[in-house]
Amino acid sequence: MALWDRIKESATQMQTQLVSKKNDLKSGAFRDASMAMCALVAAADGTIDPAERQRVAQLIATNEVLQNFPADDLRRRFDENLNKLTADFAFGKVSVLQEVAKAKKKPAEARAVIQIGIVIGGADGDFDKTEQAVVREACYTLDLPPHEFDL
Repeated sequence: MALWDRIKESATQMQTQLVSKKNDLKSGAFRDASMAMCALVAAADGTIDPAERQRVAQLIATNEVLQNFPADDLRRRFDENLNKLTADFAFGKVSVLQEVAKAKKKPAEARAVIQIGIVIGGADGDFDKTEQAVVREACYTLDLPPHEFDL
C-alpha cells in the first residue's frame, strides 16, 4: 500500500473513532485542546499561509465531532492560537501546548485531541515530518505514548 493511501486510511480510521465518541467529547477542555492542536498542526513548519489557514478552518467547521461546539467559537479559538504561533513560534508553542494539556485529565479526551491532530495533518494526504513531530510532542504533553498512534 502506498504511503499516500496509508495516510488517508489512518486519518479515516481516526475520524471514525472520533465520531463514535462524539457524545463524550463535549467539555470545554476538549474544545480548547482540540483548537490548540489544530493550530499546532497548521503551523508545524513555523509558517501559516492563508490557504492552509483556510483549509484547516474549513476542516474544523465540517468535522462532525467538533459540531458539538459553535463554529464561530471554534474559529476564534483556532485563530487566537495561530496568532500566538505566528507572533513568536517558540514562545507561542509553549502557550498552545498548555492549551493542549487541558485534556490531560480525561484519557478519552486526550486521545481524541491527538486523533484530531492526525486527521487535520493527514487531510491533505501528506502528514509530513513537522506535523508528526508536533503531534508527537502533544502526546508527551498529554502523557500518551506516541507509538499508540504510530508516531
